[in-house]
Amino acid sequence: MSGVRIVAALRTPVAPRGGALSRMLLHELAAPVLNAALAAAGLAPEQVDELVLGNALGAGGNPARLVALAAGLPERVAGLTIDRQCCAGLDALVLGAALIASGQAEVVAAGGVESYSRRPLRLRTDPDGGTPQAYDRPPFTPFPERDPDMDTAADTLAQRAGFDRAAQDDWAVDSHRKARAADLREEIVPLAGLARDAFTRDLSPRLAARARVLTGSITPANAAVAADGAAICIMVSDRVAARLGQGGLRWGGGLTLGARPDLPGLAPVAAIKALLNRNRLHPQDLRVAEIMEAYAVQALACIAGAQIDPQIVNPGGGGLARGHPVGASGAINAVRLFHELRGRGGSGIAAIAAAGGLGSAVLMSAD
Repeated sequence: MSGVRIVAALRTPVAPRGGALSRMLLHELAAPVLNAALAAAGLAPEQVDELVLGNALGAGGNPARLVALAAGLPERVAGLTIDRQCCAGLDALVLGAALIASGQAEVVAAGGVESYSRRPLRLRTDPDGGTPQAYDRPPFTPFPERDPDMDTAADTLAQRAGFDRAAQDDWAVDSHRKARAADLREEIVPLAGLARDAFTRDLSPRLAARARVLTGSITPANAAVAADGAAICIMVSDRVAARLGQGGLRWGGGLTLGARPDLPGLAPVAAIKALLNRNRLHPQDLRVAEIMEAYAVQALACIAGAQIDPQIVNPGGGGLARGHPVGASGAINAVRLFHELRGRGGSGIAAIAAAGGLGSAVLMSAD
């Protein structure tokens, strides 16, 4: 089995729903990033064996195929789109690595793309011919009493884990502070006149405290905004990496585990622990951890549960300072991890939770 290397990783800026990227279709978001990532890796489009993309809101079709054609990949590249909700972008990398490790491919582009702005409207048909009923999201479990709205689930987690609103607001404020201080231009492909994450701002504790309540301790200040964006990682076999003359980052594996569907924010903890154990690592061995901040409490609970040093988490800011383009968010975390580790060395993880009680984690190393 071949080893796997990530030799390039780029993303769009992230923009809130209805913002600078709102007029762009999925393939228009992702194709420029794919082309730029291939150029950064020193690869031509015809060298790509497969494209795997996460997408959660596209309502069918195969966006990866559209992206492949729009980016000028060979017609033989079929493209594979996966939907595991928020985990999809990270799980695309896991599938890409498996294709390479098993010898089925040598060059795979993997990541995610999402447009909250252009998502289709959802209607459920009536088998008796009545008026179709609009709905915002599908069920994530077959048990209505164990399928809470995400805001409600986050507040329940906050109560059980002991994180009050002030603690959540403090984390959100710090996320914006770190994002404002970071220079992320190296990882961003400008689109639609936008060259930086549009939502990042000077969020003060006073401003966070004034935010309206969504439910319990959850507010728009400590919950990530719906957003548009895309991210692509170029994954290659050791043989291709050697031919390119660049080591990139070593892929240390990844996995997704299920957990309690009514407390989805805690799901990454088991995945992180299992991944570290598989690689004979301890939390203190990590240099960087990119933990998705769909909610501040989600990040806080995962950090505490996995016993990760908060000082190494999201050094360039997190989802609270960028936004949450659902199927792309995990891939954006992977891009952030790639660039942080290239500068710092060592090993790091990216992790994300998804509705239904799912948690994904991946490991990369710069040595």
